[in-house]
Amino acid sequence: MKRTALTAALAATLIASTAYADGGVIRFGHDNKTDPFENPAHACTAVFNNLVTSGTNGSVSVEVFGSNQLGSAAEHVQQVRDGLLQATLTSTGALASYYPRIDVLNLPFAFNGNAATYEVFDGDFGKALAADIEAELGDVVVLGFPDTGGFFAVTNSQREIANLADFDGIRIRTMTLPSHQTIVKALGAEAYPLSWGEVYSGLQTGVIDGQMNPVPIISFANFAEVQEYLTLTNHLFSPYTFLMNRAFYEGLSDSEKATVHTAAENCVAASRGLSRIIEASDRGLAGLADDIKVTALSDEQRAEMAAATQPAFETHVAENLDPKANELLVKFRDAVNKANDASYLN
Repeated sequence: MKRTALTAALAATLIASTAYADGGVIRFGHDNKTDPFENPAHACTAVFNNLVTSGTNGSVSVEVFGSNQLGSAAEHVQQVRDGLLQATLTSTGALASYYPRIDVLNLPFAFNGNAATYEVFDGDFGKALAADIEAELGDVVVLGFPDTGGFFAVTNSQREIANLADFDGIRIRTMTLPSHQTIVKALGAEAYPLSWGEVYSGLQTGVIDGQMNPVPIISFANFAEVQEYLTLTNHLFSPYTFLMNRAFYEGLSDSEKATVHTAAENCVAASRGLSRIIEASDRGLAGLADDIKVTALSDEQRAEMAAATQPAFETHVAENLDPKANELLVKFRDAVNKANDASYLN
């Protein structure tokens, strides 16, 4: 059965089952592997499921549909808006077609560490971003910004990348986001948009030289089999956005809403915790280091790359997004700078 037919059949099943549900079932779709010990997205949904079901004494339950069972990540967003699904975790790329301003989060070389990302997305900026998404879409509620796996790194098969000049001419796969292509070109590399399902074969055959993703994804995708070099550029951090259908949310009791919010906060924490554990384990950087040469950048090297990419990114936002996106970018940069300057335990 083709994917479109399968998606339609599953959608019809869910629509039919809604007639028999008591309104307390959260159908939760995501596009990742359904193992809470292997994937931050499913760790998030597993924790959310447990806390919602137990915290409401079963008046609200959760059914998780992972691994693109109901279509692509972008389709999940539309299904949540339509009320076919009640919740999803969406990437910045999937959300951009519905909410283009999410692209401001792709400011390159912004954060100096994971703690700063938590500060920004759990703080005033995260609240402002959530409110803007809700206002623009109208039919969703934002419950947080879980971790997709951490900062992006770059792998390639051509040479060690330690300085800006080392990017010259290397063909790097990007998502179809224009901002990602802008960043890669500003580094001096060639941007090569390619669907996720074609990345491994593209690397294997030499259609592309490299790609960029968080370390856990690089590990799980077995890219070390077809790549020789990994550089910890930490140039992007793109969280998930946790969306819930507004009509469903507003139909919950106050007590159920409180439980949903508590469960969502713990879902975010679980995604972050598992991401950090994977990064530090044999399933992450420690394991990759046995098969691929790993290079960390100095502050000076990252500053050189930031100087090359940030003006290009800001020009992209100014020319391609609306004035409110530019205002949001200013707020984001201010929040990031404040978080970077904050010192843990001070």
